[in-house]
This record gives sequence, C-alpha cells and structure tokens, in this order.
Amino acid sequence: MTKVFIHGSGHKGSSWNEVVKNMHNNKDILCPDLSTILNGKEASYSHLYSSFVEYCHEIEGQIDLCGLSLGGILALNYAIEYPGKVKSLVLIGTPHKVPKIMFRIQNIIFRFLPESTFKNMAFNKKDTFILGNTMKDLDFSHKVNVIKCPTFIICGEKDKANMKSSYFFSQNIQQSEFIIIKETGHVVNEENPKELARILDEYYDQLNSVYKY
Repeated sequence: MTKVFIHGSGHKGSSWNEVVKNMHNNKDILCPDLSTILNGKEASYSHLYSSFVEYCHEIEGQIDLCGLSLGGILALNYAIEYPGKVKSLVLIGTPHKVPKIMFRIQNIIFRFLPESTFKNMAFNKKDTFILGNTMKDLDFSHKVNVIKCPTFIICGEKDKANMKSSYFFSQNIQQSEFIIIKETGHVVNEENPKELARILDEYYDQLNSVYKY
C-alpha cells in the first residue's frame, strides 16, 4: 500500500526524511514536493489541489494519506472528494477551516521578510502570498463527517493554533483516533521525528492487522 506524506507550506518533502528513516514500516512512502507537482502553474490553492489530485490518481490502487498543516488540508480535501481512493488518513496539525486572522498576521510578517527567507519553504515569496490569499475562505466544517476511512489525528502539545481543530476532527470523523505529542509544537515531523515515526508505525501496524492490507 502506497503512503503519501505531504509537507506543510513552510517546508519541503525532505522535511519527512528523519521520520521515514526511523520507521520500520517505511516501504512505498512518497514525499512529494508541492512546488514540483504544480508543474509551473500559479500557486493558487485550486491549482495546487488539482495538481495533487492528479498526482494521487496516478498511483495505482488505494493510498494512505498523511499530511501536516497545508499537507493535511490537501489530504483532507482529497479524502472528502475521493473516498474510494483513500485507505487511511493521518492529519497532523491541520485546521478544519483556515484561521483568517492568523493568516492576515502571517501575511503582514511575510511582507517584511527578504526573499532569501523563503528558499527553504515550499514556495517563493510571491507564490506564498498567492497561496495564502486563495486559501482564506477554506472551511471543511460541514464536510468532514462524510469521511469513513480510518483517520488518525495528531497534534503537538504546543500547537495551540490547531488543537481546537484536532478535537473537532476527533468528534466529527467516525473512525478516528486522536493523540497529542507532548513537548512538541506544530512541525511535528521535524521537531519530534522519532516519536512521530514510532506512532505512525504503531498505527499502520494496527491497520494492517485489522484490515489485512
């Protein structure tokens, strides 16, 4: 079963390297760079999501999706629209609707940062603004209850911005489990990769034993 790990807007596919390296169940894991799958198109959310859909559709059979932040939003959106394609879903530090006030503050801060600051992020400065502006009205509040696949919600203890959404998912997605990783912030895959690897291994092993896949 192919697993697709999707990074957040402030990072790249390589942000999963330490997690994957520490997983014993690490075969068939793909960690795409979101900027690459865009194929040169403008970095609006609609373009990014449609490119992500194409990427997932090219993978044979069902897939396990695991996304952090923006990656979680893409995985969530895909699981809602293509339930037959998604075997399991892992949402890490993922909002169920975009916090507009936080995005405005973030954009103000980004405006004063030099272009070089964005070299290690998913997108350059211009594309980061385009993406943010096209995501401000995203809201999955009334759609998550259609998700029927096993769903694992993970949130860092210090990730206060996404804790409420994590509880929301756990209460509104039928087959869901929720865990808080102690002494960890938003970027769980880089802040605590060994613990995340252990937790994901345990979860996927559990799914393998129950669903025999």
